[in-house]
Amino acid sequence: MASSSPIRFVYFDLDDTLLDHSHAELQALRDMHASADAPFGGHSFEQVHQLYRQINPVVWRKYASGEFSKRQAKVGRFSQLLSGLGLSTEADEELAHRYLDTYSGHWKAIEGAFEAFELVAERLPVGILTNGFVEIQRSKLEQFPSIRDRSHTVVISEEVGVLKPDPMLFEESSRRAGVPAEQILYVGDSLSSDVRGGIGAGWKVAWYSESTYDHPDVLSFTDWSTLISHVDSLAAG
Repeated sequence: MASSSPIRFVYFDLDDTLLDHSHAELQALRDMHASADAPFGGHSFEQVHQLYRQINPVVWRKYASGEFSKRQAKVGRFSQLLSGLGLSTEADEELAHRYLDTYSGHWKAIEGAFEAFELVAERLPVGILTNGFVEIQRSKLEQFPSIRDRSHTVVISEEVGVLKPDPMLFEESSRRAGVPAEQILYVGDSLSSDVRGGIGAGWKVAWYSESTYDHPDVLSFTDWSTLISHVDSLAAG
């Protein structure tokens, strides 16, 4: 990773970087499918999960582009799920609320991520930059106060009005960090939202992924100790 300017601030993504969103999503759908009043019409869990995983990213892209409202994103994905299974969509709103309630019961840290966050926070100011519904993301931070209390700033896309990778969100995050863009490191898991969004903003990026990205300002890592060592070297300039 290039280091023309020392790092003075580190932002972390929340879902699937610090918190295991994929686990919580899977378990929430599994719990709902296993409930006595499951509205899935005898379809297997695998069918339900696979279809949801196809629908949800598309819904989020439409929400990010402004094509969908917040309600269309929260409830519409379950309307599409039920419809795709050939079922009535009358229970879509109830299903959306049940999902979020169940989802919140399965939040947990990515192994090693919280420890790395704490170690980085001992070296440099840190913050959170996350897409998502504000009430859900705030609830996650309430459940994990060690992350909330260590963060100098928390930027949630809904509060700004645009989602990653929109440059406006990164510009606002740079302003709140109080340092130039080239002195910010972003730690995240998404190629489109985090890596390309961060690079486009002039930030350095640490990509939590087994894949690699050919860019001098991107470090790919899966071992959190690797991130710590690179933060040390980048902070030194």
